[in-house]
Amino acid sequence: MFTGIVTDLGEIVDVEVHNEVRSFGIATDYKAGSIDIGASIACSGVCLTVTKVKKRGPKRTVFYVDAAPETLAITTVSDWREGHRINLERSLTIGGELGGHIVTGHVDGIARVVQRDDFEETSRFTFEVPEPLSRFIAAKGSVCLDGTSLTVNTVKGDRFSCLLIPHTLAVTTWGGVTRDSQVNLEVDLMARYAARLAQFEPA
Repeated sequence: MFTGIVTDLGEIVDVEVHNEVRSFGIATDYKAGSIDIGASIACSGVCLTVTKVKKRGPKRTVFYVDAAPETLAITTVSDWREGHRINLERSLTIGGELGGHIVTGHVDGIARVVQRDDFEETSRFTFEVPEPLSRFIAAKGSVCLDGTSLTVNTVKGDRFSCLLIPHTLAVTTWGGVTRDSQVNLEVDLMARYAARLAQFEPA
């Protein structure tokens, strides 16, 4: 379980293919001793399991994760190459601050940036989502994009917009996101269950 509050910028430093599975080495400022084998880390919104941890120099750590075919098929993970930067978040601990919203790390699909408007301090991003997912997105609701908890400003059909503050642009990958970029989308958990319950009529 996560909150959508990014705590580090990771960098892909190693990519290996093992039959249908792809393994990634991710450099981070997280301390090696604080990462357990089997731990879950949200990598640009995708919950991945740590399989190996190594120290990289005096300050950096590299942890390894495996991406299965389903992950590669429905997320942007298949596009990750060496040098690619990703948003990282450790799993939520009991008693930890829930600063964003409840995020599972189970990506629903990919959203495409159709417009970016930069103002003096902030930037507004407009996204297009697959039609089946658009019904889960509501104005003033929450959405997780590339592992970042964001508030939806406007919704029209299969498009919606979010306004990002300077801090978010500075400490995440969003500063470099441009038109036609693709990002991992996880809809709000409550919206998903509300829609499912609405399919059933009372007996």
